[in-house]
Amino acid sequence: MVRHNNQLPDNLPQLQNLIKRDPDSYKDDFRQQYQHFLSSLEVFALNPSDENKSLDELVIFIAQVAQCYPEECAKFPQHLVDLLKNHATTLDPIMRNCFVKALILMRNKNLIPAIDLLELFFQLLSCPDKNLRSFLQTHIITDIKNMNAKHKDMKLNSTLQNFMYSMLKDANPKAAKMSVDIMIELYKKNIWNDPKTVNVIATVGCFSKVMKVLVASLKFFLGHDDDEKGSDDSDSGDEVDLKGALMQNRVNKKTKKRKKQLEQIKKQAVKAQKKKKNAPAFNFSGIHLLHNPQGLAEGLFKQLQSTNERFEVKLMHLDVISRLIGIHQLFLFGYYPYITRFLQPHQRQVTRIMQFAAQASHELVPGDIIEPVLKTIANNFITERNSSDVMAIGLNATREICMRCPLAMGEDLLRDLAMYKTYKEKSVMMAARSLIMLYREQLPALLHKKDRGRLTEAQAERKIRAYGEVEVHETIPGAEALLKDSKEIDLGSDDDSDSNDGEWVNVSHSDDEGENVNENEEEAESDEDVDEEEEDDSGDENTDDDDDESGDDEEDEEEETLDKSESSDKEHTKKKKSSNDDVGNSTEKDVQVLDVKEAAQELAMTRIFTDEDFKRINAAQLKKTVTNARKRPLEKDRAEFVKLNSIEMIYKKRKHDKESRLETVMAGRKDREKFGWKDGRKNEHSSKTNREKGKQKNFVMMRHKARSKVKKSFRDKQKAMRKHLLHQKKMK
Repeated sequence: MVRHNNQLPDNLPQLQNLIKRDPDSYKDDFRQQYQHFLSSLEVFALNPSDENKSLDELVIFIAQVAQCYPEECAKFPQHLVDLLKNHATTLDPIMRNCFVKALILMRNKNLIPAIDLLELFFQLLSCPDKNLRSFLQTHIITDIKNMNAKHKDMKLNSTLQNFMYSMLKDANPKAAKMSVDIMIELYKKNIWNDPKTVNVIATVGCFSKVMKVLVASLKFFLGHDDDEKGSDDSDSGDEVDLKGALMQNRVNKKTKKRKKQLEQIKKQAVKAQKKKKNAPAFNFSGIHLLHNPQGLAEGLFKQLQSTNERFEVKLMHLDVISRLIGIHQLFLFGYYPYITRFLQPHQRQVTRIMQFAAQASHELVPGDIIEPVLKTIANNFITERNSSDVMAIGLNATREICMRCPLAMGEDLLRDLAMYKTYKEKSVMMAARSLIMLYREQLPALLHKKDRGRLTEAQAERKIRAYGEVEVHETIPGAEALLKDSKEIDLGSDDDSDSNDGEWVNVSHSDDEGENVNENEEEAESDEDVDEEEEDDSGDENTDDDDDESGDDEEDEEEETLDKSESSDKEHTKKKKSSNDDVGNSTEKDVQVLDVKEAAQELAMTRIFTDEDFKRINAAQLKKTVTNARKRPLEKDRAEFVKLNSIEMIYKKRKHDKESRLETVMAGRKDREKFGWKDGRKNEHSSKTNREKGKQKNFVMMRHKARSKVKKSFRDKQKAMRKHLLHQKKMK
């Protein structure tokens, strides 16, 4: 068959197209091109620093059609790999990029095993070509993500992780930095979120001599996520675009094209709104997956003490160490004296240092260790020589530390700080009261009696724990709220207790539950009223007895002594009875409380609670934390990390909005006279003078009057005077 106008040897794109359509017919042409490639490669290997465009085109051509001739192209990837390994740094950048793209093409067609290619690419990360390194980083992350899309390949992941472990120790700082970036990115994408990756970053990255690797590893444990900020910015941009599009649609001419564009923008805005409503997905924090947090904290603290790096790097060390101590409840007693040196009002980033001190506090740290930190804050911040903002920040930091380690506060220091509850500045006053409210819940005995407040039911039930004591629950706290109603377990009536005999009934989720609770509260109030009346009656009886004891002055001394002895005997018997009654009531109540706890424990052991049951339990527990004086419960939940806002939160008087501002203005005008010039008239409805009326007229009407006020000459004054005198003579 004779081919006319055959340009295949010189036109590789045409040959590539024909081979993909019919590989068998153009097999000889491909072999010819492949032999040409081998000869060109031998020539190029002699001088790899020069660019060879013909070899570039041949490499891309063979990579595109390699799947059509797998036997002929079996050794093609190895030629490129050997060339890149032997001449990675000396190759021409254009040729090196060409070989890398050809290998990626063949990897996408599964013609090269992943491990061999990824190991080569990790080695190429040390090349002095920034564009190539970023390109390789993107490909490595994408390739590993695709390989773990359906199921995780543990063997491949383990091999690559071991290789990257050695790459982190590489002497080349660029390769080490790129390796740690890849590991962090794969962790964020939930591909390598296993403990091995985290511990490699902790043991190698956090102690690397390369500062960029060290900072990247510390930021990984601090949870800095720049992508979230970018997503927020994009969402806000979508909202702005929607508003702008709506405004343009109102103003511009109505066309079909603009109408379609507006509909598309609306759809995008709806999608963005749905994304905001969805619950955010959080990665499991890497700091929880560490195998040896104590060793890591000690190593970082030792590194911190010997480093001479800038202050920002020291702050990162302090932050990571504080998180390790707080989350894993570690013991690192040298950390607290070290951080105390930075607690000065003039210190840069002092609020963050206070945040680290609070994060490093937990219940297992002895109070004697943290108490110097509190005293330093009190001496340097909570003094009247500082501004109110500094004092409020010091009190807030003290509260956050004591929230995590209540035993660190001494009684004398707490009572001194509590005295700021009446300070003239409201920010200081509010901060001091928040500290008082904290210790009302934690250790009310340390407070002065007047600052303890009214005990809630939850505070009465709560047991104050000593150092190291762990609270163990035998049942679900608050499960007694699920017992059917208080008629079954009424502690005040003997009839009900006899009828129950310690039995319990399943909860019925009816609408009458609220009514039962209200009835129970009314019954309790009525019982309290009865008790008060009984006390009043006993008091009246005592007064009557006293009156009888006094007797008449005319009685004999013997009768008086007899009466006194009889009255004292009566009082003694009454006190005995009352004390016996109190003991009996207390024992009965204790027995009944134990019966309720046993019934709740049996209920928890024999029944699976539903979501509605837990809602009722939470509502009952919340109700226990509220009294008549306190209308809202205290926040007692301790978060893993201390928010900087909780320390920097200072009470400030907020600015009025327009409506509230107008309300205050109108309220101030109520009892005030009408604003304006007072004309001195006794009767408001009487007529005004021409001079007063002239002030309200238009200037054109009164212009002639203004002209007369212009300064007159001496001659005009003489004429006016003469005219005035002649007028007076005529009047006479």
